[in-house]
Amino acid sequence: MILMAEAVTQEIMKVEKTESAPAVQVQPAAGQPEAAAKKAPRKRAAKPTPERTAAEESPHTPKNIMLFNKYSYDVTIADPSIANYVNLKPLVFPSTFRKHSNKKFSKAELNIIERFANDLMRGGTGGKISGKVIRTKGRLQGKKFTVMRIIERAFDKIHQQTGQNPIQILIKALEYAAPIEDTTRVRYGGIISNIPVDVSASRRLDIAIRNLAMATIIGSFNNKRNIVDTMANELILAARSDVNSYAVKRKNEIERMARSAK
Repeated sequence: MILMAEAVTQEIMKVEKTESAPAVQVQPAAGQPEAAAKKAPRKRAAKPTPERTAAEESPHTPKNIMLFNKYSYDVTIADPSIANYVNLKPLVFPSTFRKHSNKKFSKAELNIIERFANDLMRGGTGGKISGKVIRTKGRLQGKKFTVMRIIERAFDKIHQQTGQNPIQILIKALEYAAPIEDTTRVRYGGIISNIPVDVSASRRLDIAIRNLAMATIIGSFNNKRNIVDTMANELILAARSDVNSYAVKRKNEIERMARSAK
């Protein structure tokens, strides 16, 4: 019994020594990973990016590209039907050489200034147009640079006379020169008759551009007025929906024939 009591007291003393001993921190050996001892890495706060002002922006951004480095493409289109077909892609010198001409509706991807220039580069048909025989012999045919310089000089003259953006004047002229109705020939058996039809938005724009270009050529053909003054005068008159404009006259004539065919 005495031996058992001594053994119990020795065990109690061992337990008390282990509880009173200070806890020893075990440090990992050199070269071993310290994943347990390390804390999670702090995330660096993102530095606020300073806002760039308009003056600090690159001069090559599309926002700052202007036609002939003079006129802004920031214009409004009031006619919603032709808005999807009027391309105002910012280009200093709009000349894409019709890269997508083999695609359907590729003209909608062409800058509106370039489309106007392409209609001016027409050959001499020798046909009678509005009582006049036009034989230009293709003086502007294929001369893209010459036509673009004519447009630039005409736009400068428009800006001097009106004080407005010439691109906006061109858009207004297209809106007022685009017919809404037209006639087409239909055969019923052996009878041919004209019936009125609505004109699609794409064709409305095509007719307006063609009539404005034709008015420029007719007005300067065999006339003392040069082609620059004729173009500027025609665009200003058409933008005001003036009946003296050739394009507006043609539009009114087409719509009048459509109304009479109803």
